[in-house]
Amino acid sequence: MSDDGHEQNGSGHEHVPSRQRRRFPGISSRAYEHPADRSALVALRKLSGFDTVFKALSALLPERSLRLLFLSDSVRVSDQQFAHLNDMLRDACHILDLEKVPPMYVTQDPQPNAMCIGLDEPIIVVTTGLVELLDEEEMRAVVGHEVGHALSGHAVYRTILLFLTTLAIRVAWIPLGNLAIMAIVTALREWFRKSELSADRAGLLVGQDVKASMRGLMKIAGGNHLHEMNVDAFLKQAEEYEAGGDLRDSVLKILNMLPRTHPFTTVRAAELKKWAESRDHQRIMDGHYPRRGEDKDTSVTDSFRESASHYATSVKSSKDPLMKLVSDIAGGAGDLGGRVRRGFGGFASSAPADDRPPRNGSDSANGSDSANGSSDSDGPADTPPRAGG
Repeated sequence: MSDDGHEQNGSGHEHVPSRQRRRFPGISSRAYEHPADRSALVALRKLSGFDTVFKALSALLPERSLRLLFLSDSVRVSDQQFAHLNDMLRDACHILDLEKVPPMYVTQDPQPNAMCIGLDEPIIVVTTGLVELLDEEEMRAVVGHEVGHALSGHAVYRTILLFLTTLAIRVAWIPLGNLAIMAIVTALREWFRKSELSADRAGLLVGQDVKASMRGLMKIAGGNHLHEMNVDAFLKQAEEYEAGGDLRDSVLKILNMLPRTHPFTTVRAAELKKWAESRDHQRIMDGHYPRRGEDKDTSVTDSFRESASHYATSVKSSKDPLMKLVSDIAGGAGDLGGRVRRGFGGFASSAPADDRPPRNGSDSANGSDSANGSSDSDGPADTPPRAGG
């Protein structure tokens, strides 16, 4: 047994720690949901035609066929099969106080992946690639992640996203039909990326081991080579990703993200670490969190206002060149044309030291804002941005 109370096997991988985890009786998913998750879902529901499509798909989706498919061609987790996963699943449901334990399947696929799907009742599916990649504590966080999806009701929208993505491929030859479907698919993907941040938090509440959560994310990004990886260096990548480059890189980030259902792994790690160190997380661990019984009294307007505030703060504190430009526009900064021109040639760099005010009220060649009293650049950051900020 290790010094911190963790049992270990010969390879150094950690087994279930010999410690009691905190339970969260009656916890509402609002306790751990990322504000961007809630606001994206609100925006999704306001998408023109979404309610009509949602109701139609709920009736048409072959959910029974999906359940039969996993039942017939995967291994159902139980006391007799993948018993260690079954123990983790029941433990996760116990910690998050999810009364009905969802069925869980292991399916043959070398790609590490897990999902929670289903319309009437959620189903959790994990691939053999994931089971073979992660150790006990890392896997515990993943199981908690999927149980968090179930508690938040994410499975319904995830199922529709899978169906619409397949449908969009089939009707790609119909221009207008494909555009209509892809509008909803794009909105669903944006929401689902945010929902993953919420589920990562649920995984931490279940595993209660931030190091294991970090290791799991690193392995998903770089494989089973922990001796070659370092958490601090991995998180540093997220800082470089957000702060580096110019406006062209900002546009490329958006284009790279659009087809994805999950945020980039380094960003997820940074976001989770920031939340793990926050007062909100500590309050939950101390037993102070919203209860499900209070959900019906929750104001949608207040939730949306909180989400809007989160986005505004994120934009304001972001080191990304495009986000800095958006913040400047919102703040009424002058000479935005000059800022944009410089952005495509190094927006993140500071203005030349000999920048002088233009004469006769005209813009100088380098686009200085000195004439109106504002600096034309925020200059290089003296300190790195907060992880995931």
